[in-house]
Amino acid sequence: MFHPGDELSAFEADMDGAGGVVSFSGYVRPNTKESNVIALELQAYSPLTENGIQAALDRAMKRWPLTGLRVRHRIGRILSGEAIVFVAAASKRRRAAFEAADFVMDYLKTEAVFWKKEITSDGANWIEPRREDYEDQKRWT
Repeated sequence: MFHPGDELSAFEADMDGAGGVVSFSGYVRPNTKESNVIALELQAYSPLTENGIQAALDRAMKRWPLTGLRVRHRIGRILSGEAIVFVAAASKRRRAAFEAADFVMDYLKTEAVFWKKEITSDGANWIEPRREDYEDQKRWT
C-alpha cells in the first residue's frame, strides 16, 4: 500500500525549478451501479508491464518540457477505498504538466498490461477499458 500524499510530497521535494506540479490519485471505488465493491485484484506481466509504463513515461518526457514525471501503480489485491495509482508531472509551465499526467493516465487505462478483476458483494467480474477510455487515448495520436 502507498499513500498518495506521501508520494506527492516526495515528488515535489525533487522538483526544484518546476513552475507547476500536477498529480492524479486513483482509488478503488466503493461501489458500482449494482453492488458494493470489496476489492480489485490486479495482475501484471512483469517485465512487460513495467517496460511499457517506462516507454510511456519516456514518450511523455520527449513530448512535453517536463522537469519530472512519476507513476506508482499497485498490483495484487487492493481493497475498496485504497489507492491504486499515483501519477505526477512537473514542468515550468502548467499546461505541459496537465497534459503529460493526462497522457500517462490514458496509457495506464488503455494500453498498460494489467488484468483487473472487480470483487463485489454480488461476485467477481473482469474489467475491460471503457469505450470512453479509448476515445480519450486517441487524443495523443
